[in-house]
Amino acid sequence: MGFLGFGKKRDIVDLTEHYKRQQEKLARQQGQTANSITQTGSGEGFSVFDNLDNQAPSSATSEDVDFGAGEGSIEERRKRLAKRLMEMTTKIEELSNQIYHLQQRVELLEKKTSIR
Repeated sequence: MGFLGFGKKRDIVDLTEHYKRQQEKLARQQGQTANSITQTGSGEGFSVFDNLDNQAPSSATSEDVDFGAGEGSIEERRKRLAKRLMEMTTKIEELSNQIYHLQQRVELLEKKTSIR
């Protein structure tokens, strides 16, 4: 029997097996990732962090400055976008008001023409 009598037993789908398999697969993947991290850490592996130790401190500071400039431009973009959105919103409100007033005028003219 289904939930509250709706449907039949064969209509019920049991997703617990799928969920269990998915959790086991996820656990295996995490175990494999942990093993690969320990293997690359013990031997010579390809890693982004390997090159950071070999770089001079002056190059690291120049990268920090570049990132700072990038964030500033993102902030600048956000401010400009917010300003444009506010301008568009006010323009839409003004146009909406104009449309409303034009509708009122049309209704008034329709009333005047139907009276005569």
